[in-house]
Amino acid sequence: MTKLSVNINKIATIRNARGANNPNLVQVALDAERFGAQGITVHPRPDERHIRYQDVLDLSKVVTTEFNIEGYPDKRYLEMVKLVKPAQATLVPDPPEAITSNTGWDTIAHQSMLQDIVAELKESGCRVSIFINPEIKYFEPAKETGADRVELYTEPYASQYPSDREKAVKPYVEVANLAKELGLGLNAGHDLDLENLAFLKHSIPFLDEVSIGHALVCDALYYGLENTIQMYRRRLEL
Repeated sequence: MTKLSVNINKIATIRNARGANNPNLVQVALDAERFGAQGITVHPRPDERHIRYQDVLDLSKVVTTEFNIEGYPDKRYLEMVKLVKPAQATLVPDPPEAITSNTGWDTIAHQSMLQDIVAELKESGCRVSIFINPEIKYFEPAKETGADRVELYTEPYASQYPSDREKAVKPYVEVANLAKELGLGLNAGHDLDLENLAFLKHSIPFLDEVSIGHALVCDALYYGLENTIQMYRRRLEL
């Protein structure tokens, strides 16, 4: 079964626009779990433009599904993960000023650094996943870092899906099979939505987890959060 982890960054963005606590991020996370989310994902950035440091602490006390903290592994991030001890830490290579993650790690160039970071985080007891592009060359070095999983960067798949879904998914199937051979768990995320999710899951049935935020929150404006989460769950069960 592929788990659905709901990224609540965009909920925090809406809250921060008015400076108060509406919507209440903790309550949204609790409701998302009640509505069927099997995990909660956050990506706290240094400028706190959406998820704040305090949010991470507050959420860590109440999330009962898998808590996944994404981020660039600087000193602040590492200290946060070691304090909170989430179920999963997902390492992304984007700099603090990036609007969103837009590429995966070069696990060849950064293998030694990632190896040290993965070892440090695993001492805290959390699972470690590395955000990665769908390119064969990066997977064996990813395995050598000691990471438990890789998260496939799926924006290229989502962009090409409307014009040629078979071509779009082909490199993902290839690297997914390699990851399975290497013993790496497999996550996926970025620009996945109600249109393209089911085909990705059908093509890679052994996906462990997808992390979805922006599209899911946009859909919730029309369908409601409970209904939207159930719609995404059904896409993963087709």
